Amino acid sequence: MTRKPHKTRDTKVTSEFEHGWNDMLKGIKKLKKILDGLPEPQFSPEDHINLYTTVYNLCTQKAPNDNSEQFYKKYKEEIETYVSRTLLPLIRGKYDEFMLIELVKRWKNHKVMVRWMSRFFQYLDRFYIARRALPPLYEVGMTCFREQLYQKLHNTVNDILISLISQDRDGEQIDRTLLKNVMDIIVEIGMGITDYVNEFEACMLKDTATYYSRKASDWILKYSCPDYMLKAEECMKRERERVCHYLPGISEPKLVEMVETELLVVHANQLLEKEQSGCRALLRDEKVDDLFRICSLYHKIPQGLELVSSIFKQHVIDEGLALVNQAIETANNQVGKECGAHEQVLVRKIIELHDKHMVYLCNCFMNLSPFRKSFKEAFEIICNKNVADRSSAELLATFCDNILKKGGSEKLSDEAIEEALDKVVKLLAYVDGKDLFAEFYRKKLAHRLLCDKSASDEHERSMLTKMKQLCGGQFTSKMEGMVTDLTLAREDSAQFKRYLSILPIGIDFTVNVLNTGYWPTYRTSDLNLPAEMIRCVEAFKEYYQDKSRKRRLNWIYSLGNCNIIGNFDPKPIELVMSTYQGAVLLLFNNSDKLSYSDIKSQSNLGNDDLVRVLFTLSCAKYQILNKEPSTKMISPTDSFEFNPKFTDRMRRIVIRLPAHQERKKVVEDVDKDRRYIIDASIVRIMKSRKILSHQQLNSQIVEQLRQLFKPDFKLIKKRIEDLINREYLERDRENPTMFRYLA
Repeated sequence: MTRKPHKTRDTKVTSEFEHGWNDMLKGIKKLKKILDGLPEPQFSPEDHINLYTTVYNLCTQKAPNDNSEQFYKKYKEEIETYVSRTLLPLIRGKYDEFMLIELVKRWKNHKVMVRWMSRFFQYLDRFYIARRALPPLYEVGMTCFREQLYQKLHNTVNDILISLISQDRDGEQIDRTLLKNVMDIIVEIGMGITDYVNEFEACMLKDTATYYSRKASDWILKYSCPDYMLKAEECMKRERERVCHYLPGISEPKLVEMVETELLVVHANQLLEKEQSGCRALLRDEKVDDLFRICSLYHKIPQGLELVSSIFKQHVIDEGLALVNQAIETANNQVGKECGAHEQVLVRKIIELHDKHMVYLCNCFMNLSPFRKSFKEAFEIICNKNVADRSSAELLATFCDNILKKGGSEKLSDEAIEEALDKVVKLLAYVDGKDLFAEFYRKKLAHRLLCDKSASDEHERSMLTKMKQLCGGQFTSKMEGMVTDLTLAREDSAQFKRYLSILPIGIDFTVNVLNTGYWPTYRTSDLNLPAEMIRCVEAFKEYYQDKSRKRRLNWIYSLGNCNIIGNFDPKPIELVMSTYQGAVLLLFNNSDKLSYSDIKSQSNLGNDDLVRVLFTLSCAKYQILNKEPSTKMISPTDSFEFNPKFTDRMRRIVIRLPAHQERKKVVEDVDKDRRYIIDASIVRIMKSRKILSHQQLNSQIVEQLRQLFKPDFKLIKKRIEDLINREYLERDRENPTMFRYLA
């Protein structure tokens, strides 16, 4: 016997659910009327409690009478029906900006509706949904709006938004608040920023690229480079403002990058190299603000500054080489003359060029790395150009000499001298042959010190300190030794004067005793001194032997000076001249007339020195001697006699002896020293590394010596071969490009 099911009980449960759901529908209908603005009283607390209680009573019964699942489904169905059948047609019925207005309105109402319905069905959120791990009621409501409405309209919405943004870019008035609200909807509907990026941002960026590509093509033909940059800068500013007003912040870097690409990167070459208004023209016309704007705009673009910095580099090179070529042309017109004023002007102009473009580097180009590199490379090219047969190292040394010596062509205050020396040292940093500069500078420093031509010991020491900071202590060690050595020599000379006050010789005589290790080597000759000079020399020898018996004196007469009183018929004149000139002139105290050969035999001077001496005494500005025949050339057949009628408006005159041309010897000495330096560098490197390839050895030698000079690879190769022959190194038997150090 079987029992029939109790249909009455199931029917009762169904009837209770339907009755309860009808009550809920009444509440939902009232909510819809309120949201649509229809006349309807607001929900009272009792209404809310009644609706909540209805759900509670029907969802707290024991299974199978629990209606939680049915209510959850009904909740979702009701929202889906409302969105698809009511909201979607309303919004679709609008166009352009009015569609967005309707979308914003319905979205706000929908959020209110979902919030109220979530309260009505709150019991489901607290128990049924939590136990089953289902989407919460609010999330279900948002998802329904997204799937049933926005996904069907988002293409149209995107097109309207992009159209409004384009209008905004063209300067038309738009409702930015409306755009901001729609953007918020896109972000909220997607439950985060990801959907905004995928659904709208990609379309917006594509349209942005098209818009600015069109603008760039038009502007680059219409505007100059500075005006174009102003336009680009304004566009960047406006795009950032748009992000602040209505776009999510995540879009700013992408948006700006897109604008930079279309306006600056795509047309960079055409824009920056415009003939009348590009970077070269701006540099030429010193348009500081425009250059700064270009740097600011391109600085933010990866590799954006490479083209600007290369133009800057070429501009500096062109201006510098123009100065050098002008100096070369002038020098070629003055062949055979010493380093002239035009070469000093060249150094001064290069210093001014350096200062000018340093301002560009710091003020316009913000001292950025690409520009520092271009600036350095440009001046390395300029500062290593020769003028005629004179190297830049010699020109810098001569420029320093004119600043630091008494009566130099550069008349400057102490502050200006220090400033000029600072600038010379900055240029020296770009010179490859710093060792050549050091040798020229040492020669000229020695001349200033020994001839008492130095204007200030303080400036001399200051310059040595600056060079020491740049190139190291070894670079200036000999020069510092010269300054110190001369200071000690002056103290010794003062003691000799006190010695002469006890044993007078009738002549004011001064001697500087110097250490040969510090000073340059000088030409010496066995000059036959006049009796007056011999008496002075012997007096000093006696004094010095008593003081330092173990030291040997080597007299350098070519560096000596003397003052001689010439008793001419019109008036006596004091003659300031070299020891060579004085020794020759004093021969005429004993003879009225002497031939070239007589003077040579009695003075024991070589032909070169004697010709120079006789020329200054008989053919130059001051003709102390009369020459027969009366020509401007000295020959071995000439004869000379004292000119008693010589006179001058001055009572004291200086008769200078032309210096020997030592440039060739200095260069030869430096080249010789470089061979020893490279040898030492090779041995030092190989001793520490033991085995190296030819390429590695070359690179390490260049790295070690680059602060002093730039070694030639051919010379390095010769020095390696020489060291192999001398058994310092050997080639690897299996790999000839490898070298081994032999202990």
